[in-house]
Amino acid sequence: MRWIDRFPLWLFIIAALTLGLAPFTPEPHIWEKSKLLATGQLSKPIDIFDLVLHAAPWALLLVKLYRRASTKGT
Repeated sequence: MRWIDRFPLWLFIIAALTLGLAPFTPEPHIWEKSKLLATGQLSKPIDIFDLVLHAAPWALLLVKLYRRASTKGT
């Protein structure tokens, strides 16, 4: 996990806002795939891969923020 600490926070924010939300129209892919997951319609392997691909930058951003907050006190 130390490799996450080496990268600046702004890089994770940019990745989440670009790759995490692309394509932007008609709605962000992450939102579309999340709705399919919530309704139980996310069954095709390509859709599952797409959800993982677009969720990864958001997950990394959350990990970066958590690690940053947990090391603040030390």
